[in-house]
Amino acid sequence: MNVAVRLHALDNLRAILMWLGIVLHVCAIYTTHPMPNAWLDNQRTAVADALISFIHVFRMPAFFILAGFFAALLAQSRGPGGLLRHRLMRLALPFAIFWPILWMATGFMVLIFLNVMAFGKWGLDLSVVGSVPNPGISTRHMWFLWLLLWLCVATAILMRLPRHWFAPVATVLAWVARQPWGVLLLALPLLGATAGYKSGYIVNSESFLPPWNEWVHYGVYFGFGLMLHGHQTVLFTQFQRRWGLYALAGLVLFALSVMVARSHGPRLLGAYSFHCAAWLWSFASIGLALRFLPSRHAVLGYLADSAYWVYLVHFPFTILFGVLLFQLPLPALLKIAINIACTTLVCLGSYRLLVRHTWIGVLLSGTRHPRPAREVATGAGGRA
Repeated sequence: MNVAVRLHALDNLRAILMWLGIVLHVCAIYTTHPMPNAWLDNQRTAVADALISFIHVFRMPAFFILAGFFAALLAQSRGPGGLLRHRLMRLALPFAIFWPILWMATGFMVLIFLNVMAFGKWGLDLSVVGSVPNPGISTRHMWFLWLLLWLCVATAILMRLPRHWFAPVATVLAWVARQPWGVLLLALPLLGATAGYKSGYIVNSESFLPPWNEWVHYGVYFGFGLMLHGHQTVLFTQFQRRWGLYALAGLVLFALSVMVARSHGPRLLGAYSFHCAAWLWSFASIGLALRFLPSRHAVLGYLADSAYWVYLVHFPFTILFGVLLFQLPLPALLKIAINIACTTLVCLGSYRLLVRHTWIGVLLSGTRHPRPAREVATGAGGRA
């Protein structure tokens, strides 16, 4: 397998993981279990709970593994300085530009939703804000971009140190990952980082100064991705060959974590099972992408190109469509499907109109895609 094929597979996986953010945030409106968001529809379904739990296991772990992999790839081709400059342009600058807009837009939509919940009509009555946990300034859904930025900055600094300082650690980590029992060891630092939480799982603060737990939790996955780049030949082959076993073992451990939580059993046992499942399903998702999504084609390629923009702007739209659907007498599952579809279409449409062929596309991906010849000819004919 050549490197180019691998990169297409990982780009496809990254696009899917980003799109699952829409599913996750839509389902949070219809969950029956307590969630950090205070905006909830009257129609609820246990399916939303199941989808949130399922996606939450592997989505961010796999994403941070891929982020570490691509950071190492950049550092190899451009050096630590090139990695730093690239991530400042692709993460820091978009965050600085879009965060204020998205923070205000999200707050506005939340306020409308809470007014509909409280008074049955659209409004901007601030008295409802008291029901929102941590209503102050935060990174919102862009928290992972903020965390990823600083992990990349730290990586660029550390890579200026002698490489032989880190090579033995990477070799040991790769060896552990190859062992059938490896996830049992890999899950230990995650358990240590989350043991202090009431649930035993990480709870993102969305703070500009995240607690050490979040740095350790996501830094472990990011560090694994850095190692994965240097040992990709062996580990990628293993992930492809064993993806079914990883998926099945992860399912067993995830089911165990759910049973422990529902029976109010040992909290740390449930959390440890969850972290093991997160590693296993991350490996399985990478193996699946490498095996079944190895090349670029029209649909997945377009989703990969638009993934960054879609994730940036999707959150306020999930709330907007939640408001529009709130008073309709529809079952929760139908509302979820409509919200996901409408949010996806609006995000993809705005990407086509505002991003793909403009300076925003250059800002987010370094590429301004040329307009199709048919569009160019139509535009020229209109001007004539």
